[in-house]
Amino acid sequence: MDRNFALEFVRVTEAAALASARMMGRGDEKKADAAAVEAMRSMLNSIAFAGTVVIGEGERDEAPMLYIGEKVGTGVGPKLDLALDPLEGTTICARGGWNALSVIAVAEEGKFLHAPDTYMEKIAVGPEARGVIDLTQPWATNLEHIAAAKKCRVDDLTVAILDRERHAAMIAAVRGCGARIALIGDGDVSAAIATCKSDSGIDVLMGSGGAPEGVIAAAALRCLGGDFQGRLLFRNDTERQRATLMGISDYDRIYGIHELASGNVLFCATGVTQGAFLNGVRFFAGGAKTSSVVMRSESGTVRFVEAEHSFDRKPVLYA
Repeated sequence: MDRNFALEFVRVTEAAALASARMMGRGDEKKADAAAVEAMRSMLNSIAFAGTVVIGEGERDEAPMLYIGEKVGTGVGPKLDLALDPLEGTTICARGGWNALSVIAVAEEGKFLHAPDTYMEKIAVGPEARGVIDLTQPWATNLEHIAAAKKCRVDDLTVAILDRERHAAMIAAVRGCGARIALIGDGDVSAAIATCKSDSGIDVLMGSGGAPEGVIAAAALRCLGGDFQGRLLFRNDTERQRATLMGISDYDRIYGIHELASGNVLFCATGVTQGAFLNGVRFFAGGAKTSSVVMRSESGTVRFVEAEHSFDRKPVLYA
């Protein structure tokens, strides 16, 4: 993949972040998400490539979402697959919370798992614990292996878990073995990325969340040298049938990081609200500042991009 695409795609996440940040704290999740989608779609369609959304926000009849199977770009240029979330953390943004992002991962055609819009059991760690996680093992066993790899004690670890009733047994198990817990309301992509940041205070992400977000997180961790495993959790037969149409036949398979996101991967994210990994959008008279990261798995390069946007020189979409 041409590395020059890095700046093209970071402009995409910047556009979505700028649009959705206007809705921060205003209590309207749908309007915030729609603003991000509109901006992201518009910017994608200005780039010279033939893109297909393989991990998106839903099915075609759920407009205005960027739906699975949607074609984006000018249609002229390399064929690339996209895993994206224009606003990862819609509730966070609507409530004015922390760690809402606009994210997009790009790979050559056929390199992302075509995951249906269902749940996924996940475990994510940073580079120090790469290769020691195993979803077939109990949570406590995984924590013991992670602590050993990081040369610390289990009670030194902090585990990020989505604050959901379905995680009650897991939370009890983690507490039982002495590890600390950071309960998060939303935004498990951000939490997965945080495991690769030494000063984030997060050592591991555990629990179930959206499968599309799992693929996006795996793409980011590919670039950062971390590790990820996921197992699809279907809620009904309809979801299983959709998975079959996407080429999934083993419903209980555990996917490693290279099965979720393979080949040369490009990952871009821009902060929408303030976060541990990226600053949120900061507006000022006539413009705004954004904080983004762009990463490539091929080179391992991680670039942080601080941009200042002048609205009198940009389309009204950004303002």
